Amino acid sequence: MKKNPFEYSCDNKRYHTLNYCNKIKYGTKIHKAVLDCNFTCPNIDGTKGYGGCIFCDSGSGYFTSGELDIRSQLESEIRRISLKNGENPKVTAYFQANTNTYAPAEYLRTLYETVLENKNVHGISIGTRADCLSDDVLKLLCELDKKTNLTVELGLQSVHESTINYINRCCTHEEFLIGYDKLKKAGIRTCLHIINGLPGETKEMMLETAAQIADMRPDAVKIQMLHVITGTRLAQIYEASPFHLLSREEYIEVTVRQLELLPPEIVVERITGDGDKSKLIAPLWSADKISVLGGIDKFQALHDTWQGKKAGKQ
Repeated sequence: MKKNPFEYSCDNKRYHTLNYCNKIKYGTKIHKAVLDCNFTCPNIDGTKGYGGCIFCDSGSGYFTSGELDIRSQLESEIRRISLKNGENPKVTAYFQANTNTYAPAEYLRTLYETVLENKNVHGISIGTRADCLSDDVLKLLCELDKKTNLTVELGLQSVHESTINYINRCCTHEEFLIGYDKLKKAGIRTCLHIINGLPGETKEMMLETAAQIADMRPDAVKIQMLHVITGTRLAQIYEASPFHLLSREEYIEVTVRQLELLPPEIVVERITGDGDKSKLIAPLWSADKISVLGGIDKFQALHDTWQGKKAGKQ
């Protein structure tokens, strides 16, 4: 029997978790403090399109209020995390909602440097689009990368142009690759987001997305099931004409098969969604995160598989 070449011992997982990565690299757990700076997106404000991606509800963490200034939001998040994990937690300030580099560089500098003043902040994670990385912004990110533990998160979702058009991303795959290449050449840690179960996608298409990510070699990846959320364009489409959503078993299998294709050094920062249950229309099984995580563990053990088992073989 071929042995798993990587020992994800502190999590007892067969994939490279963020928790494992942080404990090995920094010796401690790092928590996410979610921030909403009231940004918009070029496919919301009309620059490239309107309405945003059809599944998007502005991307804000349900703990966070964009009505508060960023310093107050951060302090509120640290209090929330402290109640569960003890005083003075180390946190990553996570600029999550919408496109967090879609503003003049000097304005962004003010926001980023404000959070770095807090002694609990161990690093910064910035959610953005690959087509919102101007030269000025990239220069700022390079400066920031020298000051703290920086991650830039890019919403890929799928490599298939038919899907990209359907979800109204308003950023072609070629444009995505150009932006991604800028970050990689600058040496900035990059995490790619993908969504399984997008309308019209087959299992083979989802695996192709994972195969191309394997070739791209990002530092990290986030994987989640498509969520139909109240108030989104996707919810309107689903309620008017329900389309097939992956079952829990289908999601688990396709995700495990994607992990097999990903090189083991890629950190899996998320492997199932963790959204606001009060807004979730479907699939309702996705609200039981523990069950999904346990199902992935059981499937991997039953089939004696792990992240990277088929890397380089597709």
